[in-house]
Amino acid sequence: DCNETQQDSISERFDRGMSSQGATLQNYNNELVKCLEDLREKRETLNKEILKEEKKKQDIQKKLHKLTEELQRINERLAKKTSARNDFDMTIQETEGAYMKILESSQTLLHVLKRESVNLSKKKQTSHK
Repeated sequence: DCNETQQDSISERFDRGMSSQGATLQNYNNELVKCLEDLREKRETLNKEILKEEKKKQDIQKKLHKLTEELQRINERLAKKTSARNDFDMTIQETEGAYMKILESSQTLLHVLKRESVNLSKKKQTSHK
């Protein structure tokens, strides 16, 4: 009898232990599933952010490409205009130099003409005497 009672009690404790372990295992399983779901949600949120950032990056790259092309066109126009301005500067400088030579020659010619006029007047006066 004692052995049977002892056997029953061991069997009951084993069943209770197994049922307790089963409940614990079920709790672990539930927690694991919840953690995996949370991780999947976080991953999906992060993935959406990545897709948004990649779209922004593509948009900026397109704008940058357009701006780079526009900058190149502006630089080409500036180079042509700067070259034309340099041509104007050279023409103006050469013209001013030639004009100064003309002024100097005119001044010299005027002095020569005045001197000759004085000389002619003197000769005229001496020839009348």
